[in-house]
Amino acid sequence: MNGEWTNKLSALVKSVGNFAKTNKPVANAFHNLEVATRENKVLDAKTHELISLAVAVTTRCDGCLTAHAAAAKKAGATKEEVAAALGTAIALNAGAAYVYSARTLDAYDEL
Repeated sequence: MNGEWTNKLSALVKSVGNFAKTNKPVANAFHNLEVATRENKVLDAKTHELISLAVAVTTRCDGCLTAHAAAAKKAGATKEEVAAALGTAIALNAGAAYVYSARTLDAYDEL
C-alpha cells in the first residue's frame, strides 16, 4: 500500500537521515535515548509502542505518530489496542485542559 501515511513514513526516514548526516552528535544521542528506553525489557515492544502513540498524540507529532503507528502494527498491536491507547491520550488531554482551567481561575482570583 502506498498511501498518504506510507509516503509520510518514507519522507520522515529521508528527513531524519539527512538531519543525522548534518548533526551526528544529536542524532546519535537521540538514537541512544530511544535504544535505552527499549533495553530495560520491562515493557514489551507492543506496550512501548502503544505508550509512544499516546504521547505522539498529546505532543501532536506527525512524524512520531507515523513512525510509532508502523512500529505498533509491527509489534502486533491491534487496531482496538491502538484505539484504547489513543482514548487514554484524549482523556489526558482533556484532563490537562481541565487542570489548567482551574489554574487559570486561581490566577484570575489572585491577580
